[in-house]
Amino acid sequence: MLELKDLPTTGVLNKFAERYPDADITAISSFLHLLRVATDLSIALDTCLSKHGLLQGRWWVLILLMREDSCTSTPSELADKAGVTRATMTGLIDGLEQSGLVERVYNKSDRRSVQIHLTDAGQAKLDVVMPDYYQRLRLCMQGLNETQREHMHQMLDLINLGIPELIKQK
Repeated sequence: MLELKDLPTTGVLNKFAERYPDADITAISSFLHLLRVATDLSIALDTCLSKHGLLQGRWWVLILLMREDSCTSTPSELADKAGVTRATMTGLIDGLEQSGLVERVYNKSDRRSVQIHLTDAGQAKLDVVMPDYYQRLRLCMQGLNETQREHMHQMLDLINLGIPELIKQK
């Protein structure tokens, strides 16, 4: 992932706006700042999880399984919920299975039908990771009070509504 470490100054953005009159300086600056913070958060999460021998993708699969009452799901459901391809999910499941954190459970009457189950070792891993994650997350967000957090949710929801405009074909 490319990390934009050097955000443009207002002067640089104004220079771009002279060349590209449709450039909205505050929109560009806000967007780039949000992208920078999101990248930093993702890197920080990777750092936290790596201390526990996990990567984000594998961790999310464990979380998704733990959310299920039976701690079981199909690979396709996991892929849909994680927003990855089925091939990517297969790779994530393979790694988790090799580590003993999940197991494939095949249907006895149809071996093509498989469920992914969170093992006791997978739950034990989460029981170690999650308290550390929650403590770090609390410290990361401590600069915002409850009202500010709610406002942040509202602002992010508004930005999310605009994402289709960023990807739509002209």
